[in-house]
Amino acid sequence: MSDTPGPVHDPAALAGYDGPLLLDTHVWVWLLEGDAARITPPLRGLLEASAARGRLRVLDISYWEVAVKTAQGKLRLSIDASVWFRRAERAPGIAFLPLDRDVLLLSTRLSDALHNDPADRMLIAAALLHDIPLVTADHRLIEYAASHQAPQVVDART
Repeated sequence: MSDTPGPVHDPAALAGYDGPLLLDTHVWVWLLEGDAARITPPLRGLLEASAARGRLRVLDISYWEVAVKTAQGKLRLSIDASVWFRRAERAPGIAFLPLDRDVLLLSTRLSDALHNDPADRMLIAAALLHDIPLVTADHRLIEYAASHQAPQVVDART
C-alpha cells in the first residue's frame, strides 16, 4: 500500500489490496452488526475479501471502547453485550492486536492536531507502528492522516 499516493483511500480503489486492515471501533461494530446502511458495497467487498484472507485486525482498545459504551448506554447492540463479545472473538477473518507499550508510548507523542480521545490516539499509533491502513469513518482521523501524510486510512464514510 505504501506505493499508493496519499494517505487517504477510497475502498473501491483498494479492491486488489492484499494486506491487513485495522478496523476503527465503529467499523468493527458495523461489520459484526451487519449495518448495511453504513457499509457501502465497495467497503463491504474490501472487508469481506480481507476477512476471507484472515487480514482484518481489531486493536484491543476497541474491545474496551465497545464495553464502556454499552455499559453507559451510548451503544446498543443487537444482542446482549456478553454474547456479542463471545461471538466477536470468534468472528472469522478477524484477529485482535494487543495494546503494547510501543503503541501506548507513541499515542502520547502524536501531534496535538489529533484530539485527545485515547482510543483514537492508540488506533493511529497502532496503524503507524504496524504499517496497517486504518478503516474509519471518523472525519478527525481522516483529516489527521491527510494533514500528516500518515497513517494510511481507508475512508469508510458513506
